[in-house]
Amino acid sequence: MTDPWGDAARIALGRAADGSVVAAVPGGVRRVVSRAELPAWVAAREAERAVRWVWASTAEWYPQILAAGVRVDRCLDLRLSHAILANAGADVTSDVDWTAPDQAHGETLFEIDRPRRDALDEVLAELDRQDRALDALPDRGRMKLLLAAESAGALVAAEARSAGVPWDEDHHKRILDEVLGARGPGGVPAHMARLAGEVRAALEDPLVSLDSPPQLLKSLRRAGILVDSTSKWVLREIDHPAIMPLLEYKRLSRLLAANGWAWLDTWVRGNRFRPVYMPGAVVTGRWGADGGGALQIPRQLRGALRADPGWVIVDADVAQLEPRVLAAMARDTRMADAARVRDLYEGIVAGGAVATRAEAKVALLGAMYGATTGESGRLVPRLRRAYPLAMGMVDAAAKTGEEGGSVRTWLGRTSPALTYEAKRAYQEDPRAARDYGRFTRNFIVQGTAAEWALAWMADLRLRLARLPASAAVAPASGPAFARRAHIAFFLHDELIVHAPADQAEAAAEAMSESAATAGRLLFGSFPLDFPLDLRIGESAAK
Repeated sequence: MTDPWGDAARIALGRAADGSVVAAVPGGVRRVVSRAELPAWVAAREAERAVRWVWASTAEWYPQILAAGVRVDRCLDLRLSHAILANAGADVTSDVDWTAPDQAHGETLFEIDRPRRDALDEVLAELDRQDRALDALPDRGRMKLLLAAESAGALVAAEARSAGVPWDEDHHKRILDEVLGARGPGGVPAHMARLAGEVRAALEDPLVSLDSPPQLLKSLRRAGILVDSTSKWVLREIDHPAIMPLLEYKRLSRLLAANGWAWLDTWVRGNRFRPVYMPGAVVTGRWGADGGGALQIPRQLRGALRADPGWVIVDADVAQLEPRVLAAMARDTRMADAARVRDLYEGIVAGGAVATRAEAKVALLGAMYGATTGESGRLVPRLRRAYPLAMGMVDAAAKTGEEGGSVRTWLGRTSPALTYEAKRAYQEDPRAARDYGRFTRNFIVQGTAAEWALAWMADLRLRLARLPASAAVAPASGPAFARRAHIAFFLHDELIVHAPADQAEAAAEAMSESAATAGRLLFGSFPLDFPLDLRIGESAAK
């Protein structure tokens, strides 16, 4: 008998009225799948042919499948796709709230009181709405690629949490003891206690709390330091014996609060840090994180991001991602020539636009972020003369924003539409309009860079999945990844792969090949490369 699922290119998962899981081919066969059999059933469909799983939210469905050791190649995350399409002006209107955040990150998938968007009929209805919306768009191909890339990013986020970031708890504790000092009475580290004593002595205020800005500000003023803020940017301009130890105390205090012993106790279990990534959390498409500070691991703690025995860390940064993306978007071959097989900023210097690498960096960042004063304001006009296509693109995006309009990334992610009241306000306040213009100027570049990163990850995870299972086992990475190289960490323009030592070179090659593939996927044959700074080692220390 013919398998009714064998030719299915898309299979939707949702719930029946009684809370049971139902799989369906859109417009075709349906089947109730028990919780116990779902992972094996999904694995069987994956083995038959390339299939794209359609579900309300990857974060709500995929973790339980991963926990059984099963991974999928492709999906369509309807919640993330709905947000992109709706913001682009597509008609995906529904009585169901598709913008609601994921519930408990997938931990209650099989409970009966799931949100209505998980009902199979609604999943299929939303899929139909999105299909029709795509067909009505003038650039369907790019938007379809964006939705696929965003959904692949959701798979990476779930997989990275499932496998976890390999984290050496003992190494982390040694760093804290060295940098902060041993914990003393009340949990105050020794080095911080010493610095606090120096500050209090210099201010002649033995009781002031350095952690209370109002108290500290009063104490500073009593000591003749007439400042209006306790920020480091203000304090570092002051010449007084209390300032240097105070700035160092603040630096250590930030480390203690963000990644101290409490963070370690809360977020690391069994030598794994399992952050909750939030794909598309930023309007430009950049990721966010729900606690744990996954997107801001301090450099001094990167040594704690350490591979398991028999495994290695393969770390890749893409050089000057946003400027390269800008050159490709604008089809600015002169800027692309400056970037080819070398440092882009050095290429700008070689082209004669500015005199030093530092000037090139300041000028280009100023152009992308809308700086109009200081060194950036002086140098940006030189870039306009040297690279008129690239500079013209960001200038046009800024003008659109100043006039109250929306802009789009390369694949079609759209900046938020302004209300009528906001547009009127900008018309009456040129300064506010310029501020919004700076946002739209950067939106197109940062958003397209995020799209390139999604394409990089999407291709890489498939390449890594094709590597053979290793004899080296990392049990803490869970059943899906204990024997397989996998993406363990992502930060805007950096990817870290945790790989068996004997697959280190293969993983590094896959990262480079995926970067090249992402460039071709987005920008076709435009002559621009995306070089990686690749490192293979026991840890992510730089």
